[in-house]
Amino acid sequence: MIEIRSVGEEAGSITPSGSPSRGSASFLTTLKKNRQFLVMLIPVTVYLLVFNYAPMAGLILAFKRYIPALGFWKSPWAGLSNFKFLFVSGAFGRILFNTVFYNVIFLVTCQALGMMVAILISELRLRKLNNLLHSLTFFPYFVSYVVVGAIVYNIFSYEFGVFNNLLEAWGAEPVNVYQMPNVWVFILTFLNSWKWVGYTSIIYYTTIVGIDPELYEAAEIDGASTLARIWHITVPYLKVTLLTIVLFQLGSIFKGQFDLFYNVIGNNGQLFEATDVVDTYVFRMLITNFDVGLGTAAGLFQSFFGFLLMMIVNGVVKKVRPQYALF
Repeated sequence: MIEIRSVGEEAGSITPSGSPSRGSASFLTTLKKNRQFLVMLIPVTVYLLVFNYAPMAGLILAFKRYIPALGFWKSPWAGLSNFKFLFVSGAFGRILFNTVFYNVIFLVTCQALGMMVAILISELRLRKLNNLLHSLTFFPYFVSYVVVGAIVYNIFSYEFGVFNNLLEAWGAEPVNVYQMPNVWVFILTFLNSWKWVGYTSIIYYTTIVGIDPELYEAAEIDGASTLARIWHITVPYLKVTLLTIVLFQLGSIFKGQFDLFYNVIGNNGQLFEATDVVDTYVFRMLITNFDVGLGTAAGLFQSFFGFLLMMIVNGVVKKVRPQYALF
């Protein structure tokens, strides 16, 4: 059979000897056109390689019994013994539950409050008041957890805390909050929300600002109330942002906020039942036993299963609502 091809197809298929193909030429042209941006990416790329990718070589310690005298490579292999010790530990089930529990609570409260704050600020028509509210809600994000821990201690200290001073002034008996594990679920949730709601609200606020104003104008002309406009216009747009944040947060669902828990709770064993998370548990193991292999195994466990969970949920979202999936 004779294959008939048009002149244009034949001409397009001919590439002079020694000259680059159309695809490579286009790629080189794109690089040349965007060379300024590529140069700007060099510091970021170096940072990622040095601080994010190079340390991955340390994952090998999860499968070794690290001995400082022998060094990184000469330490004997331990197989899966570090993971076995981690899983058979009587405390691991409790700390894993605490970690996931707090992350879920933190995620729900931060996203809900952040969304409400963003909607509230967007509905205010006074620019100066908007800027003031943004500043007030965002300020806690810059406060160090060391400072937060000191403030909390000065409030709830049994000897000189403000809370007990108020109780005594009202004729009540002082209470030792640092011996009441269940109370700290609410305290830690409040502290996390106080610190992160402002940051989260800005993310949602940028989404709201990007909504076409004509949608609100049309709804207002049709007689829609403020709540109706928020529910039928603003919230649907925020769903995409919410789902994106949730998918990213699932990647760290097995990681506790070490800064928060350690600086606020410290090494108070009476509160470990309700406040101990994987990161603080591993930190104590490193301090007391210098067990680097166990710490690396815990970190690998957190990262692997967090990534796996994120991929599974993203796959489900992609099948149900493809437009909401990350990739």
